[in-house]
Amino acid sequence: MSRIAKVPVVLSSGVECKVTADSITLKGKVGEVSTHILPRVNIVQEGSSLKFSAKDDSREANQNSGTMTAIVRSMNKGVSEGYTKTLTLVGVGYRAQAQGNKLNLSLGFSHPVVHEMPAGVVVKTPTPTSIVISGADKQLIGQVAADVRSYRKPEPYKGKGIRYENEVVIIKETKKK
Repeated sequence: MSRIAKVPVVLSSGVECKVTADSITLKGKVGEVSTHILPRVNIVQEGSSLKFSAKDDSREANQNSGTMTAIVRSMNKGVSEGYTKTLTLVGVGYRAQAQGNKLNLSLGFSHPVVHEMPAGVVVKTPTPTSIVISGADKQLIGQVAADVRSYRKPEPYKGKGIRYENEVVIIKETKKK
């Protein structure tokens, strides 16, 4: 049995769990997250805890039980506390502005870039050079942050671009004559 799956997932207070034949849904104060149940995994709900086990003795079943445990543990944290990614814009004239579920980015292109946020994602711009993306789904928050960063990745000569909050960009030395 997977070592990760041996420890049951204890649901936080205020989190509701609904397990169906092919999906699991957690609902809390931050939001609601749902995912499909991987094949060869049994889920048993006992009070406020969930136990995961492999349906058979195959290696894939063992791996899937550990993966499902980790995913549901992340979902539990997401619906109770939430996840946040902070991006920083570095460069002269680089600015961001949040308007509802849209993010307007001025990144040195001839026209501003408009990024539409999916449902369940909240975007804020506390300063014109920082973007805070938050929500309940860890995978979705990471994907949205990666999509926004892909518009202008940090370049290695001046370090200009969109970077994660604590990302270290190694600056290359320029050509010398």
